[in-house]
Amino acid sequence: MKEINMPVCPVEITLELIGNKWVVLILRELFSGTKRFSELFKGIPGISQKMLTQQLKAMESKGMVNRKVFAEVPPRVEYTLTETGNSIKPVIDSMAEWGKRYAESNAQELCK
Repeated sequence: MKEINMPVCPVEITLELIGNKWVVLILRELFSGTKRFSELFKGIPGISQKMLTQQLKAMESKGMVNRKVFAEVPPRVEYTLTETGNSIKPVIDSMAEWGKRYAESNAQELCK
């Protein structure tokens, strides 16, 4: 079995997995279900194809995403969250709720 070098602190472990803006946005897109590369690319403004490819490969190697290649012409590739990938949803939902409250409170301050 391959030994994984992981931080001791649980917060650091979480940041190792989702401490990247692109990873969080890819997760957001995949929470709604399986997506093709082009769907992910269109759903994440500002990401380059190269960065999306790199992040998906990293997420796959960490066991967060499954990549399925279909033997068709042209080739079709689909990405789906694994059980591990789906298990992070409550954390992302909490981040979204916190961000919403933060934006609302700061918008009120701007209007004063």
